[in-house]
Amino acid sequence: MLDIQKIRADFPILSQKVNGKPLIYFDNGATSQKPQVVIDAISKYYQKINANIHRGVHTLSQLATDAYEISRGKIQNHINAKHSHEVLFTSGTTFGINLVANGFAAILKPGDEVLVSALEHHSNIVPWQMLCEKTGAVLKVIPMNEKGELIMAEFDKLLSKKTKIVTTNHISNALGTINPIKYMIDQAHAVGAAILIDGAQAVPHLKPDVQDLDCDFYVFSGHKMCGPTGVGILYGKEDWLNKLPPYQGGGEMIKEVTFEKTTYAELPHKFEAGTPNIAGGIVLGTAIDYMNGVGFENIQKQELELLKYGTKRLLEIEGLKIFGTSQEKTSVISFNIKGIHPYDIGTIIDKLGIAVRTGHHCAQPIMNYFEIPGTIRASFSFYNTKEEIDVMVEAVKRATLMLS
Repeated sequence: MLDIQKIRADFPILSQKVNGKPLIYFDNGATSQKPQVVIDAISKYYQKINANIHRGVHTLSQLATDAYEISRGKIQNHINAKHSHEVLFTSGTTFGINLVANGFAAILKPGDEVLVSALEHHSNIVPWQMLCEKTGAVLKVIPMNEKGELIMAEFDKLLSKKTKIVTTNHISNALGTINPIKYMIDQAHAVGAAILIDGAQAVPHLKPDVQDLDCDFYVFSGHKMCGPTGVGILYGKEDWLNKLPPYQGGGEMIKEVTFEKTTYAELPHKFEAGTPNIAGGIVLGTAIDYMNGVGFENIQKQELELLKYGTKRLLEIEGLKIFGTSQEKTSVISFNIKGIHPYDIGTIIDKLGIAVRTGHHCAQPIMNYFEIPGTIRASFSFYNTKEEIDVMVEAVKRATLMLS
């Protein structure tokens, strides 16, 4: 069993008050809080080894380079990538998706098909729309049902030899649905298509094994898994990364430059143009160490308990409806109160120190499916407690009485 109070003591922000009330932070789907060890690692980098990487012969540059590449190795081990050069540092999930979509512009022809799921964040919709507009490829959507699950029978029907890439999230940010990605990966490969998995909402809750999954690309952000903002990872199979052209030109991604011709560096540097977020890359490794220290089995057990308890307590409220009732689900509860706009509930309970997300959660097609403007989303992390859920439930009841 986790010692939750000991864990909470690792996160300094959780001890503060907001609007005169103890902070209850239930917006982990947007970004997680940071333990002191991560905060200290950021400070240590700038105090002790701040220098550019891969380019200097001086001591600080070597120290920074070593720390950065050690972190890459930690991430390789964490996701079980075959090679460290298959692990690319990015600014986040959105950047990684755009990098792959931009690369496929050199591969797709008019009439080729791109499959996206109905459960996607805008970051995993818009780049593919832009790609299709550029290439003449056709965007097709894997539909969902009332539970917030993708309809696999329809997915199977959509797949064909025209399908060149499938893209889906591992876990829905808006509903918490855990998608059957292993099945989807196998089916995509059966028709010769590549597949990209958006793991932004998955990596805070589980360890993806990219070799076992056999996905072609897996993308995620550091800030949702106790790491800093502005850094993320694109995993890509070596063969695919070699096929794709560079996304940006500049320093680091070159082998040789003349005005007549430029040749490109080997992986991973081919896709890492310019000075990166060096501190972010190093400290993402620190965050992964911290989460592995807590243990992902422990994290999953704690968060499943919170999901079950939160669902039970919220359903006690008259007129409350939960959106996203998949059997396979992580610790996200999206809900509304009949006749009340989600923004109004969110604003009132913020005055009571409770942080939830309201709106469409950058997933407007999901909201359009349910014919609602948005939801109230409570997303729990392993450092949250049942007592905090009790306070939220009473706050929602109070807000409902005020707004009825």
